[in-house]
Amino acid sequence: MAISGFLSELSLAEIFQLLEQGNKTGRLTIKAQSHLSSQHEKNFYIWFKQGHIVAAANRLDGQGLLSIIQQRGWLSMRAAARITDVCATNQPAGLCLKSQGVLEAEQLKILFNYQVLNQICQLFELEDGRFQFDTKMPLPTSEMTGLTAVPKEVILMGLRAMRNWQVLEDKLPDPSFALVSTINEKPRLRLNQLEWQVWEFTKGTVSIIAIAEQLGMPIAKIQQVAFRLIVVGLLEEVPIVSEALGRLSELESTMLELEFEPSKKQAPVSKSFLHSLVGFLKNKV
Repeated sequence: MAISGFLSELSLAEIFQLLEQGNKTGRLTIKAQSHLSSQHEKNFYIWFKQGHIVAAANRLDGQGLLSIIQQRGWLSMRAAARITDVCATNQPAGLCLKSQGVLEAEQLKILFNYQVLNQICQLFELEDGRFQFDTKMPLPTSEMTGLTAVPKEVILMGLRAMRNWQVLEDKLPDPSFALVSTINEKPRLRLNQLEWQVWEFTKGTVSIIAIAEQLGMPIAKIQQVAFRLIVVGLLEEVPIVSEALGRLSELESTMLELEFEPSKKQAPVSKSFLHSLVGFLKNKV
């Protein structure tokens, strides 16, 4: 089963979050134009296994990981291919090379970090493109190191590295809104200093504008931090009055119903796309 759409409908961060929550296995294909490389369409591929990222490449010939190993000067592609040819068919190439004494555990970490951080994180600044996730695509053992990454961690790293936030401008939280935590404990994700500082204002009583003033930061910067924490499921944006109205609703819950319309414009999402997305997420693989 496959699901596809535009990055203007769902950002890469939101797609990652959905695939992690859905515990999905398959291949995510990104077809995009980007100012980062050229004006021509380029494809990029990210493989998921049970909601975790296991490999990434900009090619489908199975030679991506071996080419990185060659670029590092650790082994020629021909020699690496000969070694991996004798390994089990379902064994990741990285673990195969490690078991043969060719690569060490630290080298596998370097390879995987390059695949995930250096390649995937650049995709968060894509200006336009399409995505497609196919659950029927097999995992590419030749591109796998044997290591995995939690999408939430990759989302945080990718969004922290962003310089051009124009592509996500319409998705940033309303600066007049406040922030509330969606969890009952401290985050287990590795937050940076500014993210922890924003986390301290998650009582729903201080607007993003006021948070920026208290921290001496630009409003846009705090919006970006809030977006990161929202998209990984740690925070929600709410109108400041919601706390007082929430106490009132405890007394008059059968009499009072409120709906808040967000003041910012969201990228339009077609009904057919939403229908397909909901059906896709319900179909566990």
